[in-house]
Amino acid sequence: MAAQCQSWGYTEISFQEFCYSWTISNFRSFLRESIDAVKSPNFSSAASDKGRWCLKLHLNGVDEESEGYLSVYLALLSCPKSPVWAKFHFWIINSEGEQTQGMKSPRFLRFLQNQHWGFKKFILRDFLLSWEPWLLEDNELSLRCQVTVVQDSFDIPGEGTKPEVQMPRCTLADELGELWEKSLFTDCCLVVAGQEFWAHKAILAARSAVFRAMFQRDSEESRTNRLEIHDLEPQVFEAMMGFIYTGKAPALHSMADAVLPAADKYGLARLKVMCEDALCRDLCVENAAHTLVLADLHTAGQLKTQALDFITAHASEVSETSSWKTLVGSFPHLVAEAYSSLASAHCSSLEPPPKRLKQT
Repeated sequence: MAAQCQSWGYTEISFQEFCYSWTISNFRSFLRESIDAVKSPNFSSAASDKGRWCLKLHLNGVDEESEGYLSVYLALLSCPKSPVWAKFHFWIINSEGEQTQGMKSPRFLRFLQNQHWGFKKFILRDFLLSWEPWLLEDNELSLRCQVTVVQDSFDIPGEGTKPEVQMPRCTLADELGELWEKSLFTDCCLVVAGQEFWAHKAILAARSAVFRAMFQRDSEESRTNRLEIHDLEPQVFEAMMGFIYTGKAPALHSMADAVLPAADKYGLARLKVMCEDALCRDLCVENAAHTLVLADLHTAGQLKTQALDFITAHASEVSETSSWKTLVGSFPHLVAEAYSSLASAHCSSLEPPPKRLKQT
C-alpha cells in the first residue's frame, strides 16, 4: 500500500497594540450648538498600516436610554483583511495629563468595514461639565483610545514524507458520560431532595476531594454507600454531575448563579470558573449587586473584579436597584469595596483628592 504524504502548517498569532489621542477644542460650543456627533481624523496603527480607524463622539447619547451622556465609539473605516478582531480602552485625559474615567471592552470584538463598537453611556454630560477645568482644561476635551488588534503574524507551510496516521477522536468523556446517564455498573447512591441518583465512587473521588473525604471517613453513609445531599436542587446536582463525568460545561445560561456555589463547595475549580465566565457575560444593572455578593461569598475573584468594574461604570443606575439596597443593608464591606473602586476610577460624586484640584 502506498504511503500517503503528510502536510503540516504553523501559524503564529500575535497582537498589535497602539494608542490614539484626540483633543476637541471649544467643547462647550459644540454642546451649545446641539451638534449630534463629531468624528476624529482618520488614524492607523503605523504609517505602513493600510487599516484606517476613527473615533466617533455623540454629544447627547444615541437613543432615549443614553440621553444626557456622551457616547464614544471606535470605528473601522477600511482594512485589506476583514474582519478585524480588536479590543479597546477609552479614557479622558485630565488637566494633569492623567488617564481617568476609563472604560474598556470586556473581550475582543469583531469589526467589519464601516462597523463601530463602543459605549453609549461613556460619561454623563453634567458630571463632565461639573468638573471643569479638571476634565475640560481650557474648554478642551481630550480622549485617548488604546486598541489591541489580533493579527496573524506569519504562516509556515510544510510537507513531510512520513506516512499519515489517522488518529481516532478521544471518546473518554462520551463513554464516562454514558456510565452516568445510563447508570451502568454503579456502586453508590446519592439522594437529592428525595430523588435517587446512582453513581460511581471511584469517579466521584477522583474528581472531587469533598466526595473523596465523604467516602473515606468512617460513617454509616460510607459503609452503606448512600449519601444524602441536602444543599442542592436536583437540576443543579445533575448539571454538576454531568461536569464531573465529562469535564464539559453544562447549560449555565439559566442557572450559573446556582451551580457556582455547588462547584465551590465540592471543589470543582474549573466548573467554578465556567460559572464565573457565564455570570460575567450576563452582568447587567439589575443583577450587578447580587452578582458581587455571590462572588464574595464563594471567593470567585475574577467574577468579583468584573462585578466591581461594572458597578463602577454604571454606579448611578445600579444604586437604584433593589439588590443594591439589600447589599447596603447586609454587606457593608462590599459597599466599602465598591466605593473604593468608584473613587479610584474618579467616578465618585464626592470631591476628588485635593491634589487634583486646579488652583485659581
